[in-house]
Amino acid sequence: MTEVLLAVGTRKGLFIGRRRGGGAWQFDESPYFNAQAVYSVAIDTRTATPRLLAGGDSAHWGPSVFHSDDLGRTWTEPARPAVKFPQDTGASLERVWQLHPAAAEPGVVYAGTEPAALYRSEDRGETFELVRPLWEHPTRSKWVPGGGGEGLHTVLTDARDPRAVTVAVSTAGVFRTLDGGATWAPANSGVSAVFLPDPNPEFGQCVHKVARDSATPDRLYLQNHWGVYRSDDAGAHWTDIGEGLPSTFGFAAAAHPHRGDTAYVFPINADADRVPADHRCRVYRTADAGKSWEPLSAGLPQEDHYGTVLRDAMCTDDADPAGVYFGNRNGEVFASADDGDSWQQLASHLPDVLCVRAAVVG
Repeated sequence: MTEVLLAVGTRKGLFIGRRRGGGAWQFDESPYFNAQAVYSVAIDTRTATPRLLAGGDSAHWGPSVFHSDDLGRTWTEPARPAVKFPQDTGASLERVWQLHPAAAEPGVVYAGTEPAALYRSEDRGETFELVRPLWEHPTRSKWVPGGGGEGLHTVLTDARDPRAVTVAVSTAGVFRTLDGGATWAPANSGVSAVFLPDPNPEFGQCVHKVARDSATPDRLYLQNHWGVYRSDDAGAHWTDIGEGLPSTFGFAAAAHPHRGDTAYVFPINADADRVPADHRCRVYRTADAGKSWEPLSAGLPQEDHYGTVLRDAMCTDDADPAGVYFGNRNGEVFASADDGDSWQQLASHLPDVLCVRAAVVG
């Protein structure tokens, strides 16, 4: 019987839900990492025993990366910090924004951090090393923090080529390597930076999230600080696909796990009014790579709604039909088991939802 696991990272702990077959969702009784902000979660299903990774942030002890090999029931913290800035950098770790199992390299996990840096692990996330060429990139001195900090919040690897890695930084934009991290180049052509004197810089865009198309790996979807974009050449060039959305401001973007040209966003009114567009709780889906968008609201709240969905608080699982999930700053979690056509509320009154990850684990 199929089992789906849902991990919900919040401002005050990690909540885990489980669903077997077509049954009801069951959540564990209490949160893990009580009182810690959990900004990042990964569910690594590349081996027979799935591994969960969580980036916790204790106000007392600081940030750490934990792992679990029993589907979240018990957790291990390394004896030494898994992610740590080398002394010569003069930097200290604020939080881990992203944990990403590499698509083509079993055992390799990437971490994106604040200050904006990329780390690589070769032991499934127990120890990490700084990717220095990106940290030492000649443009770094001109990177500035976004409203939520200077975070490397997106990591995309390519199942066809382990040397190809794409990252996104707020606010520096998209950067790519094609040689395993030895060199990095900005990849923002066509993405606007409306808040800068030059709205079309080489770098400096406030990219909020990037997702990869499941059928066409060189096709990427990007949610910007104003603007929704698509690239058909792995990020070398971007085209605006925001027409048909009630707002092109937002944080989250996710791709369907099986259907090409299909992606999801959650529009927000504006950067100065960070609530759902038109005060309505709606996910928008494209099934034609951004040529058109349709609102998905069956089963979602129909009254005025103010729950903002953050950049990592929407995801899909790998079921068929796909599960689609999102959580918001109202502490609500919603799920769809039919590609987004209909929804049910799984949880309410949680702390702020910071990230959501789901996967078939059995």
